Amino acid sequence: MIEKILNGTPIHYFVNEAESESAIIFLHAAFGNHSCFDTQLDYFKNCKVITMDLIGHSKSIGKGRLEDTAEYISLIMNAEKISKINLVGVSLGAVLVQDFANKYPEKTASLTCIGGYDINNFDSELQSGNSKEQMKMMFRAFFSIKAFAEENKKISAYTEDAQEKFYQMNLQFKKSSFKYLASIGKMVNKQPTKPRSYPLLIGVGEYDCDSAKRASKMWHSSEPNSEYVEFSGAGHIVNMDTPEEFNKALETVLR
Repeated sequence: MIEKILNGTPIHYFVNEAESESAIIFLHAAFGNHSCFDTQLDYFKNCKVITMDLIGHSKSIGKGRLEDTAEYISLIMNAEKISKINLVGVSLGAVLVQDFANKYPEKTASLTCIGGYDINNFDSELQSGNSKEQMKMMFRAFFSIKAFAEENKKISAYTEDAQEKFYQMNLQFKKSSFKYLASIGKMVNKQPTKPRSYPLLIGVGEYDCDSAKRASKMWHSSEPNSEYVEFSGAGHIVNMDTPEEFNKALETVLR
């Protein structure tokens, strides 16, 4: 993968050298970085693959906002001469790829959201319990990133290998970067869902929290043309826990 910096921004992104009409961009979970998708790179090596460090994560530190991510993706597409892209997001990444699809449906080839919820029909009551636990963990992180990372790996990943890799990524997250996460709500319930001209894959791990499972199933039931997969043996970050199953499922919706 070739590392690049998006002109005029602090965004670092990574792209392979494949010559292909099919392009994929992967957006990682909060507290991770682009390497969350290392297990996807070889499998999809015949596609143009892009990963990135979200603003506030790893190398992408500087002036910018999470709600600008859709614009960052559009600028990356222009720089890489890509007209349509397959969007793949996990957790926080699932929120951000939906925001892009809302704003740029004509540039969206497919949409895959793992461990996410429908941002156009956000149910605050469904998420309230989970949000309280997240706030407790973030408060803990202000005192010790290491303690936070130790706890977060357990609720994010199921397998020991994925837990250890995610733990190491979490250790790199700076306390000052929590400010970037405060604007997530600005992308929620901003517009109604419009008919999709592209495939939608909704996925969740077998061992993800109950609220994530309920949110994913509710979203699928509201969009009957979507595909729904519950990944056995996986937690929240499915692509790291069960990469083979995730890769095969993703392959079915790529365009």
